[in-house]
Amino acid sequence: MKDHYSDRMYIIGALIVLPVLYFIVRLFMLQVMDPSYKLRASSNVLRNVTQYPARGLIYDRNGELLVYNQPVYDLMVVPGQLAPFDTTEFCEILDINKDYVDSEIAKAREYSMFRSSVFLKQISSHTYAVLQEKLYKFPGFYVQPRTLRNYSADIAAHILGYVGEVDRRMIEQNPGYVMGDYIGITGVESTYEEELRGDKGNRVFLVDVHNRIMGPYQDGRFNSPAVLGNDIGLSIDAVLQEYGERLMRNKIGSIVAIEPSTGEILSLVSSPSYHPELLVGRVRTENFRKLASDTLNPLFNRALMAHYPAGSAFKVINGLIALQEGIVHEHTRHTCPGHYSVGRLTVRCRFHTTPVAIPAAIQVSCNTYFCHIFRDLLDHPKYGSVTNGFNVWAGHVRSFGLGERLETDFPNELRGNVPLASYYDRFYGENRWRSLQVVSLAIGQGELSVTPIQMANMTAAIANRGYYITPHILRNINNSDTDNSSREKKFTSIDSVWFEPVIDGMHRAVNGPDGGTARVAQVAGLDICGKTGTAENPHGDDHSVFIAFAPRDNPQIAISVYVENAGWGSAMAAPIASLIIEKYLTGSVTRKWLEDRILNTDFINREIALTDGQEN
Repeated sequence: MKDHYSDRMYIIGALIVLPVLYFIVRLFMLQVMDPSYKLRASSNVLRNVTQYPARGLIYDRNGELLVYNQPVYDLMVVPGQLAPFDTTEFCEILDINKDYVDSEIAKAREYSMFRSSVFLKQISSHTYAVLQEKLYKFPGFYVQPRTLRNYSADIAAHILGYVGEVDRRMIEQNPGYVMGDYIGITGVESTYEEELRGDKGNRVFLVDVHNRIMGPYQDGRFNSPAVLGNDIGLSIDAVLQEYGERLMRNKIGSIVAIEPSTGEILSLVSSPSYHPELLVGRVRTENFRKLASDTLNPLFNRALMAHYPAGSAFKVINGLIALQEGIVHEHTRHTCPGHYSVGRLTVRCRFHTTPVAIPAAIQVSCNTYFCHIFRDLLDHPKYGSVTNGFNVWAGHVRSFGLGERLETDFPNELRGNVPLASYYDRFYGENRWRSLQVVSLAIGQGELSVTPIQMANMTAAIANRGYYITPHILRNINNSDTDNSSREKKFTSIDSVWFEPVIDGMHRAVNGPDGGTARVAQVAGLDICGKTGTAENPHGDDHSVFIAFAPRDNPQIAISVYVENAGWGSAMAAPIASLIIEKYLTGSVTRKWLEDRILNTDFINREIALTDGQEN
């Protein structure tokens, strides 16, 4: 009997203890292990508000403000805190409709009932002021401050770039970002994102049953402040940039100006361009679509990405290579009968005095002279073959930064093309091609292609008599000079002694008393050295090209200008470059007649008119 009653006692005890243990475990799971209940409870009394930092400001080289911030507000929603509200009044305040309200609330509920998500982005300060007074009527909604970029002038869109909201692909590439964050997408906003963005903070508030903030939670002990982004100073001159963009209005092409001694970019113009404010805020997506579909392609940065023939401006490089390799010396002359002819090949040349040596050949841009010295280089017996001679030539060309990315601090820079002998081996067969088949390279045509920034950098290397510093746009961070240790001199393969005859020719092209191809670029007292080019264009009128630097000694600016479909280099590119140089070195322009001619020239609408005439 005793054992029977004892067993029954254990059974009854187990029936009492086991339910108690179950409820204890269950309570532990609900209150400690299951976060949804804790989240639901805390979301009713606490509100976590992300503190977004203001991005750093952007200045030009003279301290002029280019980019600053304007306040906007994101309207946030926590679906678990929603209660019935007057949607008509709500929609009137925000200028939205009920369908938008229903759609966004449904998206928010799908994301989370207890976490906040964006209901309406970038509310203006005026709308926020009206909404803030009545926000207590709309439980579950609150406002989160943000900033958007604003611009002091309608310039430098391709330099500055724009900021946009991250997507899932960007988050995968940048794990520190979450949906709703903004990131620099192009230009310096992208390159210097880490310096500009700052660090997010967080504030925790107590809220009442009406969703009104009662104060900081636990006196703010869980708050973390936002850290402002760093201000950056760019190397561009805002006045010069604006002037260059005005000169290029209604034209297609680019201007790149560099300070030779530092590699700092003074101006970078790509035309057509766009107002940077078009890609800010809620209108960005629609405006981007319109810009992307524009046949003039204003989003395309021609200064960094357009591939052009170098044209006759490239003759200065071929002259330097011939001098370096001992193919010619300063006084070597060739006679020009007005053309270079071998068999069925004829390369025409303009009328000029003859014979000419290198300085005069550059001054008058003699095609015949440069065809001779180019072929003499490739065919010289010391190389053993045309292939070897060609690769010597290509190595010298690449030493000027052509055919490779310059590794500037711009995203999306392209490399251009300097062909190697292996290219022609594939095309013609190994050792089955001759110098005559590539003679177009003598005058900057053929398979050679360059970008405008490469041409400006090449000109800076000539101005420096044999070296360049990688072009860059950043000058300082928070008014502290950047580390320039990586910006060391990059020397070309041409000895400095050989630059003077070529520079003499460039000086005579602009200032020669007996005339040169770039006389229109002459400005008294500025000692401009330049070289015109006419880049052949199989799709229409030739492109106008000009490279220059000034002054001749201790140069302060090197420049390349490309104007598409504008003809001779002296017709459009040389005048534009000389106006830019005069503006930068003197602060004003004296040749108003030339400035007016450039400002009133319209190649874009001319082409449209011609096309319409052909269609009619």
